[in-house]
Parts: sequence; structure tokens; C-alpha cells
Amino acid sequence: MSLPSVPLLSLAVLVALAAPVAAESPFAGLLARIEGAGDQTGVTASNGRLEAQSIDVAGKYAGRLTEVTASEGQMVEAGAVLARLDDRDAQAQLLAAEASVLQAQAAKAEAEAAVMQAQSALDVARTSRDRVTVLHGEGHAAQAQLDDAVNAATAAEAALASAKAQVQNGAALIAAAEANRVQAQNALEDLVIRAPIRGRVLYRLHEPGEVIAAGTPVVTLLDLTDVYMVLYLPASVVGTLALNDAARLVLDPVPQYVVPARISFVAPQAQFTPKSVETSTERADLVFRVKLAIPRDLLVRFADRVKVGVRGIGFVRATPETPWPADLAVKLPE
Repeated sequence: MSLPSVPLLSLAVLVALAAPVAAESPFAGLLARIEGAGDQTGVTASNGRLEAQSIDVAGKYAGRLTEVTASEGQMVEAGAVLARLDDRDAQAQLLAAEASVLQAQAAKAEAEAAVMQAQSALDVARTSRDRVTVLHGEGHAAQAQLDDAVNAATAAEAALASAKAQVQNGAALIAAAEANRVQAQNALEDLVIRAPIRGRVLYRLHEPGEVIAAGTPVVTLLDLTDVYMVLYLPASVVGTLALNDAARLVLDPVPQYVVPARISFVAPQAQFTPKSVETSTERADLVFRVKLAIPRDLLVRFADRVKVGVRGIGFVRATPETPWPADLAVKLPE
């Protein structure tokens, strides 16, 4: 856990003990002035370390890993292949689904041919019915012949309707077969585990040849566009902070730079809450977790230099109108 909040008045002690370069720190003059002014700057500081959002990248299906291409510390682009699972069964299922599509298409073609045949039979039946009707009217055909011709035309119409229904059924079978083919294709593609974001590989959790269950993480990625420092500040300071207020970060390895940040989160509850009664002394000891997020465009610009776990100091102001000391003006590498 980070150290509790400290006023800038006592920050000189921390900086003096932090590293041999503290004597040359550009903040030595700032700390000296604050100490002489009785900490009237309206700026509060606390120790913290850089953290980043991590993502466990897992396989959707169970299977045997045939390849793990990701290496710890490697930067990967969104969509990059991290690992592959054995896909022989999925390939066979895709071939079967594609064969089902061909079978459904053939069934529809057969139904369409049956429609043409039924339409021809209906035309013949109607012609025969019309001819017998004329002959019956002239007294050259018996009633039985007319009845047979009418019934034959009706049957031909029913046969045509049935053939058309078979065509519709064939179209439905094709749609179902296509859906199964897409499902099989998706399942095959899901056996290739890809990076959902651009980030750095933090952990490589499994190796080729291992059999993993569905949903088992294979690689852990760090989202280097979501980097922040966590501070613990007293209630007296947190009470004046607002989301998106400007902040500053100074990191131990590069104290010559001042990194801009913003307040992205303030905990709704204190971290050190007394179990029962709160006295005035205990309330003074309460601290709240505060996150200072580094701007995304800045992280993208310096993606190759961003490292989590780096310790440093975060600075916040009592109010947005409080001016930053000149020593805390933003200063970044060229």
C-alpha cells in the first residue's frame, strides 16, 4: 500500500531519502520555499506508483495449445495472434457444414425443377379441362369426362402449390445450413486467440502442448492507454477535490520531468475506518483512495517508455484556481 498523504512541508524528508539525486532535484527549491512559507501553497502530495488496467486474454473453447506466440514484455497490436488451439475437429465440422449447404442447395434446385414439371402438368390439365368443357357443352362429351378433367386440373394445381412449398422449404434449409457454416467458421476462428487491445504482454500463463479449459487465461495484457497512480489522501484534502481536476506526477527514475494527470476516481469510503466510534483524532487518520490518470494521448505518444510499478509522487490542488508552483509546470521528454 502507498504511504499515507504527507504535506509538502514534510516531503523534503521523503525526497532526501528517496535517491542520491535528491540533492540535485529541481524540487529542492520548491520544498525549501514551502517549508519557509508554512505550506500555504494549496498543493498536497502523496507517494504512489504507476498502475495499469490488466486484461486476461482467454480462449473461448477448451483444447490443446499448439502455439503460443506472445512473449512477456512484448508490445502487441490489437488483433495480433497470441496463441492457437488445435483446430482439426473444428476444420472437420466446417467441412461438414459446407457439405450441408451444398446438399440444401441441391434440394432446392430439385424442388424448383419439380415446380416447372408441376406447372407443365397444370397447363396440360387446364387445356384438357377447357376442351372437354366445350365438347360437353356441344353434347359430344359425357358429364363423367368433364368431371374427370376438372378434377385433374384441380390436382395439378395442388401439385404445383406443393412443389412451390418445397422450394420455400429448400430456401429455409439453405439458410439453416449457412448459419451452421458460419457458426463452424466462427468456432474455427475462435481457436485463434488474439489480442483485444494494443498493449504489453505482462504474463505468459501457458505453453504449447497444454490442454486448457474454456475461459482459461493464456496471456495477461497491460492496457498502456489506461495508466494511473493511486494516492491515499486525508479527508480534509479529498473534500475539496473534484473529478477531472488537474494533477501532476513526478516519477522516481526521472525526477526532472513533470507529468500531467487528472483525477479520475475518488473512493466514496475511507480506507481506514474505525470499527465503532470515530473520535476527532481517528477522523484525522482517515484516508481515501484517489486515482490520478495520465492522458491517453500522452500514453500513446510515449508507449515504448511506459512502465507500471514505477514509484513517484502525485500532486493535487485544493481548488482548480490554486496556481501550480513553477517547479510543477508540465515538463516532458522531447
